[in-house]
Amino acid sequence: MPAQPAPGSDELPFRYTPQLAERIELAWQDEWAQRGTFWAANPQGALTDGEDRHAAPGAQPFFLMDMFPYPSGAGLHVGHPLGYIATDVVGRYRRMRGDNVLHALGYDAFGLPAEQYAVQTGQHPRTTTEANMATMKRQLRRLGLAHDERRSFATIDPGYVRWTQWIFLQIFSSWYDPDAERPGGGRGAARPITELVESFESGARPTPDGRPWADLTPAEREDVLGEYRLAYVSEAPVNWCPGLGTVLANEEVTSDGRSERGNFPVFQRSLRQWNMRITAYADRLADDLDLIDWPEKVKSMQRNWIGRSEGARVTFAVGGVGDANAREVEVFTTRPDTLFGATFMVVAPEHPLLDEVPAAWPDGTKDLWTGGHDTPGAAVSAYRSLAASKTAVERQADARSKSGVFTGHLATNPVNGELVPVFTADYVLMGYGTGAIMAVPGGDQRDFDFARAYDLPVVFTVAPDGGFADGFEEAPDAAYTGDGLVQRSSATTTAGDELSLDGLTVPEAKARITAWLEANGVGQGTVTYRLRDWLFSRQRYWGEPFPIVYGEDGAPVALPDSLLPVELPDVPDYAPRTFAPDDVTSAPEPPLGRNEEWVNVTLDLGDGPKTYRRETNTMPNWAGSCWYYLRYLDPADQAEAVSPELEKYWLGPGHRQSAGGSTDRAGGVDLYVGGVEHAVLHLLYARFWHKVLFDLGHVSALEPFHTLFNQGYIQAYAYTDARGQYVPAAEVEEHTEGTGETARTVFTWHGEPVNREYGKMGKSLKNVVTPDEMYEQYGADTFRVYEMSMGPLDMSRPWETRAVVGSQRFLQRLWRNVVDEATGDVVVVEAEPDAIGAETLRLVHRTIADVTVEMEHMRPNTAIAKLITLNNHLTGLDRVPRAAVEPLVLMTAPVAPHIAEELWKRLGHDTSLAHEPFPEADPAYLVEETVTCVVQVQGKVRARLEVPPSIAEDALRELALADENVQKHLDGRGVRTVIVRAPKLVNVVPA
Repeated sequence: MPAQPAPGSDELPFRYTPQLAERIELAWQDEWAQRGTFWAANPQGALTDGEDRHAAPGAQPFFLMDMFPYPSGAGLHVGHPLGYIATDVVGRYRRMRGDNVLHALGYDAFGLPAEQYAVQTGQHPRTTTEANMATMKRQLRRLGLAHDERRSFATIDPGYVRWTQWIFLQIFSSWYDPDAERPGGGRGAARPITELVESFESGARPTPDGRPWADLTPAEREDVLGEYRLAYVSEAPVNWCPGLGTVLANEEVTSDGRSERGNFPVFQRSLRQWNMRITAYADRLADDLDLIDWPEKVKSMQRNWIGRSEGARVTFAVGGVGDANAREVEVFTTRPDTLFGATFMVVAPEHPLLDEVPAAWPDGTKDLWTGGHDTPGAAVSAYRSLAASKTAVERQADARSKSGVFTGHLATNPVNGELVPVFTADYVLMGYGTGAIMAVPGGDQRDFDFARAYDLPVVFTVAPDGGFADGFEEAPDAAYTGDGLVQRSSATTTAGDELSLDGLTVPEAKARITAWLEANGVGQGTVTYRLRDWLFSRQRYWGEPFPIVYGEDGAPVALPDSLLPVELPDVPDYAPRTFAPDDVTSAPEPPLGRNEEWVNVTLDLGDGPKTYRRETNTMPNWAGSCWYYLRYLDPADQAEAVSPELEKYWLGPGHRQSAGGSTDRAGGVDLYVGGVEHAVLHLLYARFWHKVLFDLGHVSALEPFHTLFNQGYIQAYAYTDARGQYVPAAEVEEHTEGTGETARTVFTWHGEPVNREYGKMGKSLKNVVTPDEMYEQYGADTFRVYEMSMGPLDMSRPWETRAVVGSQRFLQRLWRNVVDEATGDVVVVEAEPDAIGAETLRLVHRTIADVTVEMEHMRPNTAIAKLITLNNHLTGLDRVPRAAVEPLVLMTAPVAPHIAEELWKRLGHDTSLAHEPFPEADPAYLVEETVTCVVQVQGKVRARLEVPPSIAEDALRELALADENVQKHLDGRGVRTVIVRAPKLVNVVPA
């Protein structure tokens, strides 16, 4: 099937031009699709191999994935394919190593961009999304990615929505039993809610009010179960984003209090919403990170987000004026040893304690505390309204002066019986901890600042060894947050006993006071987490509908499997109707609520036809991406979300053995490649869903993704003129002014100087380069080789279109080493290995050995550099031996598969090389004298390379520039020049 040149297209008709590359690439892409070359063989079921081959007996499964792409209307720029090419290179290499490789790509197709476009234009989001997917599929197919196209799907497909809804119902119909023994060992697991009901029915577990389960109404029973369900509805403070018209999970709010999508301000509102009890899995989500091979940076981000803290819950009795209406307010503190220094309390403006406040200010109230109001009710109401207009980050900003108001309530410190005033302040959030804190201004800077602002006492209960300097405690200028010995912490307690922590270290004091709190029933040692339950409702149209209806009593009812999927109805418009930030009484209206026929539905759910009301919120777009890796195993399966047999084969613990025979303990996808920006959101949510499915027996792997690799980014230069306006980067010219030490590089556009900046690609920056442009100018293989040779995969690097020609020359030389450009004839010589020269043989086998190591460690850039070295050597021979060039073609195949297939075909082989064995080095040829080459960047030694004494300058230059440490010290800068003194010195001068 050799591609033929266009008649008269070139004076060398078989020259490897972009036009010939295109014909070769398109022909092979069609051939691969027709023959099912990259079909992965399931051990059972309908999905087997293509006609090119069948899985070898004993072949190990290798499941690799790219992070689920969202099909954007803007299409791809050259930065997007970096990860896709990288996984394709790995997959092709692993096939040649004999693995049964599963590599597929689906589409995360629910999302806000399509819905926002629908709001603007009225076009249905499905129409927009499907058009965007078609564009992306075309662009990616042109890359020659070796995907099993039979396994592709989109989250908007009804068949996929059905199983997403089914998984939601599994979670809704489960509770977390801390005493259950989970598969594989350990305590604590999700169990079916029916088991909980049985324990209530039998009386083994009492109901909250002590009544028999049979005496509770269905609505009352559901209220009880809702306190246990892993998916539940609750009224609670949520992150409300008016700009998007929806609530957001904590993970979707940036550190500056704005929406991760769209950068809109986010406010705290109390709304009734769906949640998922991810907090039940906090310890497992943190502890099981030790079982998987992820970058330490990502593990740390997840551990920090989970935020495990050990401390104590302490109960303060709050009575307001007198004690007739005393009530308990609980705080969590990591420093119970400082209880004697608690001189006031602070509750969040949303705290239920403030629903009722005293009618008048108690005696001793300072004017400074009242905010200028005559009554506590007026002061609290005004402050609550003020706090509602601020984002969570604005409320907690360290640089902002702390504001608050006295509530009129007084609380009793449980250790010494002293009455302390209770303030409300917006720096305390209801969604964190208990929404109330004991304030210890002597040991916390935020509390100290508040105490100074409101003339509250400061007591230092911890002092450094040797004590404070004279006068410090009388006129402190800051809290003391260091370590030391406890002081001023003894009293006759409210329980009537003597308690003293004086002289103890902080850990000793924590242990003693916690024991005292527990013994006296006013506190308990506990663990809390920064992690909050996952807010799972969205007031949007374009998302999965909940498979939930509500009866007359308002209790949620799960729909049976036979009624799945619940599909989106038509609605008159897609715009969410929002309320103003200062309107705390109204609620958002989801678009689904505008189709009355869909919302109100008559169903027979087992007790006769009744009218129900559907849930009008939709699931977040994270729902579909939580489990898509499982659906790749067989997206056509109508009986199960995932077959247990297939899951065990592709993901189960020990499904793949390492070279040393060891197996992993967690299982999961063998290699998952994507950006570090998903470190918390997607990865945390997917791990949670997977663990629920594990507990319920639907999967055998402990974790969804065993090995995670975060690729870097391709960035680009952008240019601004004297007005600060961006100009087309492709039209900017580079010049050198001056000579010698005064030489400098300048950039001009239409003759006028422009400024250069470095960062992301974007239409607004006028620096976008698309894959389509690269395909037309160079071909897909050249594009692939360039992206893989730019530097280490996990580092960001600058795009430079002019540098692509280097990758093109490599492939042109490879082509000429096999094919006569004038006649198309194969020009290799049929020489036996021992007749092709010792130097060539040594270099071939050294290259095989080195490339194998680089490919095993996902370093295609250095592998390509070594291929270039071998290719250049062969170019210098009078005739290229088959025994030397065939291994080179095979090794090139993962990075430049089309030209490799074509050359393999022209070399006389009848089958695709996709499953040919990767070359193996003969140890006898690997013994070779080497010299050490010093590589400098700006005159400083940054690398040392062991190279053959005869290495050519071009080859040495490629090796030096591909070195990981050299790339690190270039730090994204371009290269002005490279001085090569083969074989011992290379000096790289950055731009």
